[in-house]
Amino acid sequence: MANIKSQIKRIRQNERRRIRNKSTRSEIKTYMARFRKAADAGDKEVAASELKSAVQKLDRAAEKGIIHKNNAANKKSSLTKQFDRMA
Repeated sequence: MANIKSQIKRIRQNERRRIRNKSTRSEIKTYMARFRKAADAGDKEVAASELKSAVQKLDRAAEKGIIHKNNAANKKSSLTKQFDRMA
């Protein structure tokens, strides 16, 4: 454990951020899973709305620095390709 006051505070801040980031990453996975489920079922309307939601969550996470922007771009590309194959 750190002895320096500023380092103790930094440890507390990092832990709060870690928990927040973990929940956001989990939320992204949930939105992607919802889209994939709708795409596998062949329901294009629901899949389109789920794709939009997933893309928004990915963009927001990349903007906040929770995931890397290229990681978000790769995931969006993957989801979009899957959506396009439905047509």
